[in-house]
Amino acid sequence: MRITKEIKKEMLAILETVYIDVKPALKFQSTFELLIAVILSAQCTDVRVNVTTARLFAHSNTPEAILEMGIEKLENEIRDCGLFRSKAKNIMATCYKLCHEYGGQVPSTFDELIALPGVGRKTANVVVSIAFDTPAIAVDTHVFRVANRLHLALGETPDEVEAKLKKVIPKEKWSAAHHWLIWHGRLLCKSRVPLCLKCPLNQLCPSNIVV
Repeated sequence: MRITKEIKKEMLAILETVYIDVKPALKFQSTFELLIAVILSAQCTDVRVNVTTARLFAHSNTPEAILEMGIEKLENEIRDCGLFRSKAKNIMATCYKLCHEYGGQVPSTFDELIALPGVGRKTANVVVSIAFDTPAIAVDTHVFRVANRLHLALGETPDEVEAKLKKVIPKEKWSAAHHWLIWHGRLLCKSRVPLCLKCPLNQLCPSNIVV
């Protein structure tokens, strides 16, 4: 099946209708909490991250408080998130930079965010989009999978998929579409066994496994 521009528009319109009211799955009360939660979410489920951050943020939800904890205590607090040693190291380094270069505040631009330890394109895009209302498309495993399966944006890397999605989706809808694609991947277009029979896109999807 050849996926034309018109079919892509139809796919996006359906996704918008189905997922118009979805919200971020990560729980946070501040931009700093959002930043730390997204760093912790690498190779970890949002459900697990929420359990970890509820425990951590109960007593340490500022860069100053994290620095006061020390690396060993932080490692123990985030141990159940996976890759906890490298994450703890990056979080401590990021908190140090926030305190010494930004007055304890999270910077608002993509370039400043991506310069923080442990912050890649996905994390920076999530933060600028959610916290600072800047149009962005963060490509995580769900967005990458769904974009490729639907042929909305075929690519071998997240960066390639991000660039192609930006050409297909109107800029004013980048941030919202990021959430449509994530939730579609979580709820229906799952990694191992996609629920194609329940999918509202099954008549348009070139990867539809329904016989």
